[in-house]
Amino acid sequence: MTNTTRLHELYRHCGQSPWLDNIRRGWITGGDLRRWVEQGVRGLTSNPSIFQKAITATADYDDEFRDAIAAGLDVESSYWRLVTSDIAAAASVLRPVYDDSDGLDGYVSVEVAPDLARDSAATAAAARRLHEQLALPNLYVKIPGTAEGLVPIAEMIAEGNSINVTLIFSVERYLEVADAYMSGLEQNPGDLSGVSSVASFFVSRIDTEVDRRLEAIGSDEALRLRGTAAIANAKVAYSHFQRLCSEPRWQALAARGARPQRLLWASTSTKNPAYPDTLYVDELIGPHTVNTLPDATLEAFEHHGTAAPTLASGIDEAAEALDRIAAMGIDLAAVAAQLEDEGVAAFAKSFDELLVALNDKADGL
Repeated sequence: MTNTTRLHELYRHCGQSPWLDNIRRGWITGGDLRRWVEQGVRGLTSNPSIFQKAITATADYDDEFRDAIAAGLDVESSYWRLVTSDIAAAASVLRPVYDDSDGLDGYVSVEVAPDLARDSAATAAAARRLHEQLALPNLYVKIPGTAEGLVPIAEMIAEGNSINVTLIFSVERYLEVADAYMSGLEQNPGDLSGVSSVASFFVSRIDTEVDRRLEAIGSDEALRLRGTAAIANAKVAYSHFQRLCSEPRWQALAARGARPQRLLWASTSTKNPAYPDTLYVDELIGPHTVNTLPDATLEAFEHHGTAAPTLASGIDEAAEALDRIAAMGIDLAAVAAQLEDEGVAAFAKSFDELLVALNDKADGL
């Protein structure tokens, strides 16, 4: 019998699902991922930056890469073979969680190529291709929550493909994503209980950029507001999630078996060493949510985090904090737009650097 951990308490007593925001082949083959699941991890997310680090930092992928090149695949096709191998293996480890939770958790997320973030048609085609290729019930394909991503999100949901919408930085964009999800469900004539989605709302990067702008202002009031924007932003988004779930539009979909699109807190590692290392976990705990944590943050929470509901309290104060930040002259919509552009660019850079490294490795073979 596995001992109860803080991660178990997070789900059983607070209604929040802890997921791991990282993947490495050695964790899958060596049993580490299975041990994380036994300790309470209920899903896994990946992105191009995570795969770049995993593939270039170890020799774990060399044999399969060599076989792919020898079979005549080009470097980019070989990359996708490595990625889908890991995703399929991780999904197998997490399948019991998926089955035991009746499809609530146990998902593994893989992202479409980052250079498609501004191309609606290509994003839809890539997401469809990944779902067809992997054919896993516990697969989330990640589509960036850009303006161009909204149509393919609705299309994939209408076709019955489960989607993780990533790179959401603003409440306004979250509401557009929620609308796209519901629109997709409304266009889906089938059983809606087999379709699932999460809306990945990024957290710590908001504080990093808003704090930088507050420090540039430098007034006492501005400095007092440091470290408040990200949690306030997330709390306001959650209040909208609660409101949407109570409205007739959602109730009609729920009657057809639809599942709520849970908010998923992403970018939860603390970037500022002055802040507690579990800040973006402890302060964002609430039912019908997911928190995806890098392994270091996950270990920190398991060691000294607090599994207690915090998300639904202080909503009015959160809105007031955002108003005070705006009164400082900080345009939160501009912050979100900047962070979205930076996020897309960072993933694309990681993807390009990985392909360069793999080309070099292929030459070496």
